[in-house]
Amino acid sequence: MLRLRIVSPEKIIFTGEVDSVLVPGELGEFEILNNHAPIISTLSEGRVVYKIGEESKLCHVLGGFVEVQKNEVSICVELKND
Repeated sequence: MLRLRIVSPEKIIFTGEVDSVLVPGELGEFEILNNHAPIISTLSEGRVVYKIGEESKLCHVLGGFVEVQKNEVSICVELKND
């Protein structure tokens, strides 16, 4: 399991354990799974999708950053107003 934290300047969007996270990297989408190599990346406009079991949740973002280290994923984003 991954420990995920998604925050924006306005609020904490999500904190909890997930099975996977899909993020919109600058060079395209990439998925983060358990035991992913450490990484820091900028995010483009797109969607962040995280799975908890069979359930998928998503949020639309304008951009931000993601850091992965020791099965902890920290995402700081600017939310897209729908």
